[in-house]
Amino acid sequence: MLNYAVRKGGINVDPVAFHILGKPVYWYGIIIALGVLIGIYLAMRHANKLGYDQEMIIDFCLLAIPLAVIGARIYYVVFSWEYYSKNPGDIIKIWEGGLAIYGAVIGGIVSAVIFARRRKIDFWELCDIVSPSLILGQALGRWGNFFNQEAYGYAVTNRAWQWFPAAVYIDANAQWHMATFFYESMWNFIVFFFLLFYKKRRKKTGEVFLLYLILYGVGRVVIEGLRTDSLYLGPIRVSQLLSGLLILVGIVLFIVRRKRDMGNDNEVEDSKVNQEKLGEEED
Repeated sequence: MLNYAVRKGGINVDPVAFHILGKPVYWYGIIIALGVLIGIYLAMRHANKLGYDQEMIIDFCLLAIPLAVIGARIYYVVFSWEYYSKNPGDIIKIWEGGLAIYGAVIGGIVSAVIFARRRKIDFWELCDIVSPSLILGQALGRWGNFFNQEAYGYAVTNRAWQWFPAAVYIDANAQWHMATFFYESMWNFIVFFFLLFYKKRRKKTGEVFLLYLILYGVGRVVIEGLRTDSLYLGPIRVSQLLSGLLILVGIVLFIVRRKRDMGNDNEVEDSKVNQEKLGEEED
């Protein structure tokens, strides 16, 4: 049964959704699983419209999801090494939490490189197909932070702003905090709808993916600065540093790919034709 408490305009929900054979099933896991399933469905539809076999997405996810989880864990452990160096046995305790989205993104990119080479398909096209699904999954996944009461920002002391979703009430310290998970979720939804709009207007393969890196990075740079649980590299917030680098790389690659082979305005169409030929050869 869903347990919840309403506190002065805020809603805090029990992180445990229900129990199965006495074992708790958490809302966080349910939301992440839902985001993955919706993302896979969306990517399959997108792939089909581009002339790709929908099963390709399933095969890709079988590689990408494990590598994303591993990447998310490694990223978190590396930048929390002060704790894990003293408690190495906890490194494998992924069920206790400790995942970082940028680690998952890196793992996903690595899996895309491997998969594209094995299947002999265009890496940029593959990334374009899955990018809207990825940002949608991130938008939904942030609500897992709501149930876990994490990824929140600085304390909100002004009573006029002590209401959800402007702020969220945290039981651990009995205070209102900036609902940064909500801010990021809303930004990610905006990026998602923009990518859906842009994917039909791209001029080069890879542009949807690069815009994902740029736009997500912009939102993360701003919102990360409001959080109280950031991972640090010395005095620098790691996610802000990485976001800045991805924004720069994304902009440079976007411009370079636009300028390179300016005479080939049909790159997107050529990609579709090549895939159709590949499919005929496989048949």
